[in-house]
Amino acid sequence: MNAIITVVGTDKVGIIARVSAFLAEHNINIEDISQTILSGNFVMMMMVDLSAGKTDLETIKTDLAALGESMNVSISIMHEKVFSAMHRI
Repeated sequence: MNAIITVVGTDKVGIIARVSAFLAEHNINIEDISQTILSGNFVMMMMVDLSAGKTDLETIKTDLAALGESMNVSISIMHEKVFSAMHRI
């Protein structure tokens, strides 16, 4: 199962490292990643593979939100199909 993770907030050292470490701890593989800095704001999107993980999506969502709060950034995750449906023209 693939999901999309978005991270948005003020740029600072360690955002990618902490999010990547969280994913590695939960056996979640990063399939694709894009990140940029827009006027001092960090913006990252990741497509991840949850199939090898042992934690359900709702728990991952809650834990990522808490991680984001600890870094003063917003982190969200949604199933790839939901993301695609929301962004269909």
